[in-house]
Amino acid sequence: MTTPRTGAGELGDPELSGAQVAEPGAVTIVVPTFNESGNIRELLRRLTESVPARLPCEVLFVDDSTDDTPNVIRDAAQDCPFPVDVLHRDTPDGGLGGAVVEGIRKAGSGWIVVMDADLQHPPALVPELVAAGEHTGADLVVASRYIRGGSREGLAGGYRIAVSRGATWLTRVLFPRRLRGISDPMSGFFAIRRSVVTADALKPLGCKILLELAVRCRPERVVEVPFVFQDRFAGESKSTAREGTRFLGHLAGLRTAAPMARMFAFGLIGLTGFVPNLLALDLLTGGGMHYLPAEVVANQFGVVWNFLLIEVLLFRDRRRHRHWADRAGRFALLANADLLLRIPLIALLVSWLGMAVLPATALALLTTFVLRFAATEALVYLPRRRSPAGVARTDAPAGT
Repeated sequence: MTTPRTGAGELGDPELSGAQVAEPGAVTIVVPTFNESGNIRELLRRLTESVPARLPCEVLFVDDSTDDTPNVIRDAAQDCPFPVDVLHRDTPDGGLGGAVVEGIRKAGSGWIVVMDADLQHPPALVPELVAAGEHTGADLVVASRYIRGGSREGLAGGYRIAVSRGATWLTRVLFPRRLRGISDPMSGFFAIRRSVVTADALKPLGCKILLELAVRCRPERVVEVPFVFQDRFAGESKSTAREGTRFLGHLAGLRTAAPMARMFAFGLIGLTGFVPNLLALDLLTGGGMHYLPAEVVANQFGVVWNFLLIEVLLFRDRRRHRHWADRAGRFALLANADLLLRIPLIALLVSWLGMAVLPATALALLTTFVLRFAATEALVYLPRRRSPAGVARTDAPAGT
């Protein structure tokens, strides 16, 4: 079992329990739901049995359901000794992670516990998570499947286990400092102090909200407690290939949040753009077209490729500032204006230095990418300037 980053003490004390939580340990349990009506009554029953009376508690469901889940919650809440509320969202912005952020904004307690509604996260562990935070002075307490005493046995099938382990490995490689002391960054079961969360800094996408919180809010003191991942009580898993794609996009957005990292990623995307650009150039020149007009035509293939990649991987959270057609037009204009610099350079390299067309093109692309990055960020993806009165101009609806 891991120890707190600040060395606040061990968490193996068998006497550590919800009964030791002091009054500041009041907790809001945030439960994001999507069509989980079959699990609600059992979840609330187990929470009622698990949370001690002296631990002030409220449960907030943030619901994106298309079934009768909100009505089931309201009906089951009548039998609970603690407040239960449901916030239904008509538009599920940000997916499960977005629902959690909405719950964090509404939470009124010093501690926030985030857990799923399907009972794969055992409700009996809720008081222990809060107790561990109070006992050690931690900012974040993670329920982990990957420390001694924990297990992922509720993950059905070798495929899901492999995906979970692969995602865990990838996130720890990409964020070694931010995830130091967190063995299970894919866990959806954790407790965090409300005081360390800045909801407006969060930009969730999909279901991995712990990763978002750990990277953007940077809690200083983290501890873990083991938990056994349970079988789903009712309903079907919401894990899909689409969620996996969203997760990879989210990882890219988090990793490129810093300007230098973003420029490096822009350069890597530009490198991949060599492939469609140079293939098209080879086909056009091989068909008899002069290399200079062929450069202009081939460049469009690289422009489209690069635009699609930076939209998905690099500037996902900035797309709302302009309509997609506005973004595409500006990006294409900048990329083709770049030819005003690049083509004379290519001509110089070919005519004066005797380089072949393909290596001359590659060298010219490399020498201009920094300028293209700066112009792209400033003119395509930065928010529009506010008017002198401080009121933002009206933007067209953002496309995706």
